[in-house]
Order: sequence, then structure tokens, then C-alpha cells
Amino acid sequence: MRLHCPLIDPGRIQLDSTSQPAPERFAAALIAWHAQNGRHALPWQRERTAYRVWVSEIMLQQTQVATVIGYYERFMRRFPDLATLAAAPLDEVLHLWSGLGYYSRARNLHRAAQRAVSEHGGELPDGIDALAALPGIGRSTAAAIVALAFGRRACILDGNAKRVLARYFAVEGPLGRSATERELWHRAEQCTPQSDVAVYTQAIMDFGATLCTRRDPLCMHCPLRQDCAAQRSGRVHELPTPRMRRPRGTRRVVMLLAVDSDGLVLLQRRPPQGIWGGLWTPPEFEHEQAATQYCATALSNAHLDPAPLPRLRHAFTHFDLEITPLRARCLSGLSVMEASGTLWYNAREPARVGLPAPIATLLSSLACRQED
Repeated sequence: MRLHCPLIDPGRIQLDSTSQPAPERFAAALIAWHAQNGRHALPWQRERTAYRVWVSEIMLQQTQVATVIGYYERFMRRFPDLATLAAAPLDEVLHLWSGLGYYSRARNLHRAAQRAVSEHGGELPDGIDALAALPGIGRSTAAAIVALAFGRRACILDGNAKRVLARYFAVEGPLGRSATERELWHRAEQCTPQSDVAVYTQAIMDFGATLCTRRDPLCMHCPLRQDCAAQRSGRVHELPTPRMRRPRGTRRVVMLLAVDSDGLVLLQRRPPQGIWGGLWTPPEFEHEQAATQYCATALSNAHLDPAPLPRLRHAFTHFDLEITPLRARCLSGLSVMEASGTLWYNAREPARVGLPAPIATLLSSLACRQED
């Protein structure tokens, strides 16, 4: 998203050589900016409750607003309140999360809802410490809920706020390092106002997401420009200090698409930890020989197709996953060894279970191949 702002002639801007970062002016400038340029019509800003704010904050972790909106609206239609979410099967929660990524967020959301029902009378607590004790809610998320839903002063430090504060105060050091985090929390405490805290909290998040962006920040339109230490020193693109990035690797796996005579595909629930935790995928193996051995020991009367299907690649944060699908034809569903954590999946009439987006695409493609 880019702001529609009138162009400013750089030659007309006069920076005061004595101007320094000023916490007392920071909040006022952001609140005034937000009144004209902030986001005011997002779905979670309507009927703002602690539950609705909480769900939005979890979804927005590491995910852009434009992506979240559709997921959020579907999630709210199915789980309009905390009690409904707590009572729902985890599979249905994961199903509505499929494609949003970082699935531990969905599992923690479900667990936290159940804890809120059992320990807090079916409501989210209104204190930072009690909120942060629930699964998946950290210090900044708890503060955002307190500020946005309850209107009480609480300091947030999400990714957007970190970037804005690191530039404004020229905070050195990579994000995530304890000394850097302590300094940023100190600056957040300095800048958070005593009043209008809900507006300020939304303002700093919007400001970091739409103007003080990681790449190509719109410094010419920045209300903090005169006081910003990074702008004054020409270090906007150097701050926050980048983390050392590990080289991306590629992990290669084989997935067995065991198809019965009715076209159903065998799926297994993945362990809670690791990638796609708790979701359903075809049986996964490190190499083709292991998949062949599984066919021989776990499937009876199954014929492994000699030619693999087209490979599928999926990018995670730190590595790429390359999937080689192998198809095995089972003469009947009864010929497959039954086990807990397995199900037969009909891609033509999908069940409401959690599937990673690439696997849903793979199964849909397989169903189309069967119909050809």
C-alpha cells in the first residue's frame, strides 16, 4: 500500500541543525499523521473487542494486512466469539488458517481460547501479564490488546514499531539482540503517550507498514523527518541493523500419493512441531526407496507408478522445500493399513481439515488428472 501524498520539493525543506529526536513530539506527530493517512476501515476496527483485536494481531504477525483481511473475515464468520473458537475442533481452525502460514499461530490461538474459557470465565483477561501467559501472546501483542481494546496505556514493540524507533533514535545493533531490544523497549516507553493510546498504537503500526517501510521508505512525506536521527545522518537504509542471514538451503522430500479405487488419497497428520505442524499431508519420506518400502509394508495390493509426478517447490522463511510426488494405486481402501492419525481425503469433496496450501494444490491437481 502506498500513500497518496502531495509531492514536496526537496529544495524547500530546511532542516534545523539543532533538531534532535524528541520523544515528546513523536506521539503527537504520529497521531496527527494517522488522522489524515492512517487506516480506519479495517475489519477488526469495527466492533473493536478484545477477542477481535487478539485474532487480528495474531494473524498480522509476519503477514501483510492485504493478505489477512479475507482470512480474518472468514474466521470471524465461523468463530464469532472466544467460546465458539474454544469449542471448535482443531482441524476446523487449521482448515480456515490454511494458506496463511506459520500454523503454530493457529494452534496457539485455539489453545489460548480454551485456556481463557477454563481459567478466565470465557473472556480474555485485561492485564498484560495475564494475557502474555496465554499461548502465543507475547509482551507486545498483549500490550496491543490492552491499548486497542481496553484503551489503557501499554507500550507495543512489533516489527513496524521497532523499525520506526530504530531509525528515529538511531538505535544500533541487530533486532533480536538483547541489548538492542532493551533500548527499543526503553524508547517505546518514552514515546507512548498517556492519552489517546489506542490511536497512537494504531498510528505507529500503520506508519511503519505504509510510510517508514523496510524498503523504499517515503521520507519526503514523513512528519518525523526533521527529528529523525537516521534521516539526518543519511542512514535510513542502514537502520535497523540487518541481521546476519544464513544461506538458504533446499530440503528435498518424497510424498506418497496413495490413491484407492474411489480416488481417495491417504493423508497423515503431521506432528505438532516442525513445518506444517498439526496439518494433514501425504506420507513423507526422505527418499524414494523409503516410499517404496512403505508401499511394501504398509500398503497391500498397491502398485507404485514408475514415473514421478511433476516436482513441487515451496519457499519457507529460511529454506526451500522440494517435493517429489509418487503415486501408488491401491485396489481398495480396505487394503491400506489403518492407523491413528490417518484419513482418506476426497479432493473432489474436500473435508474441513487443515491442509498446507501447496498440498491442497497438489491434491486438486491429482484429482484433475484422475478425471482426464
